[in-house]
Amino acid sequence: MDNRARGRGAAINPHNKFTKNEITYTSEDWQQWEEPETNPKTQFIEEESKTLLSVSDSPDLGNFHSINPYRGCEHGCIYCYARNSHEYWGFSAGLDFETKIMVKKNAPQLLEKLFNSKKWEPKVIHFSGNTDCYQPGEKKYELTRRLLEICLKYRNPVSVLTKNALVLRDIDVLEKLAKLNLVHGAVSITSLNEDLRGALEPRTVTGKRRLQVVKTLHEAGIPMGVMTAPIIPGLNDHEIPALVQAAAESGARWAHYTVVRLNGAISTLFEEWVEHHFPDRVAKVLNQIKECHGGQVNDSRFGLRMVGEGNFAEHIRQLHDMACRKYLKDREWPELDTSQFMRAGQMKLF
Repeated sequence: MDNRARGRGAAINPHNKFTKNEITYTSEDWQQWEEPETNPKTQFIEEESKTLLSVSDSPDLGNFHSINPYRGCEHGCIYCYARNSHEYWGFSAGLDFETKIMVKKNAPQLLEKLFNSKKWEPKVIHFSGNTDCYQPGEKKYELTRRLLEICLKYRNPVSVLTKNALVLRDIDVLEKLAKLNLVHGAVSITSLNEDLRGALEPRTVTGKRRLQVVKTLHEAGIPMGVMTAPIIPGLNDHEIPALVQAAAESGARWAHYTVVRLNGAISTLFEEWVEHHFPDRVAKVLNQIKECHGGQVNDSRFGLRMVGEGNFAEHIRQLHDMACRKYLKDREWPELDTSQFMRAGQMKLF
């Protein structure tokens, strides 16, 4: 009998390495969260955050400013690097990450406070630097929409990455931002194989639907790109040309990729997942991932951690580059405008 949680990516809650730093929440609704349930319900934990903006000094990202209205993500993508961050809050990177969603209720107020600060210098803010800003809970909380409206009010440029069609709800705001050259959009598309997509990313929309999202936003004037990420050797690497072609046909102006890496608790989760869903390919998949990361399933070295190294990583790079040259040649990607920023929502006088 299969006791795995239905409609979830992870089947287990691996040990939290930060248990000694655990932040304890007291709610009768989730006192027994350590034991995975067959059909666990998503629980939202509302909080008042002290800060909103995250700034990465990683050489791979370069002064990357991002906003994540939610901690945890109901999409349940088994490979998600954000899973490890859930441990810091006293949860597991496994099933907890998908079912214990922390909601930054005061995110809009924090963003306005930031924009009104004399220290703020306008720069592109990326939505979904960690978890998806359009995950299912957004339908109820509408934090992302309110944040976009504030970016429009203050004329601060923004980039949005998602794998959920819910983004189309906010096409009116995105269109206004696009007319001012204040927004880029991107959709993550990992596979067009529905069996694989459903196992990898159980609570996301189909690959076909994501392509429709790209097309709709493109036709609305929003510059769109596609993340064919992560590429998982032995599972979706052969789809690279088809993914890039489909993205181009839908109006995408660029396509980028990353090679999967299984850092922290994700290695435990992914190995259990691949043994369950693809028992005939376990050795092939894990060995090819290791081949991309110097014999390990993870490589934390800057410059290599996202794209890997070695023969197989080079094969992936060449395949992706060839597809981009063939299907996305000469497509322009506009630089967003930071000169229009209006502190306190008012135009400066010169």
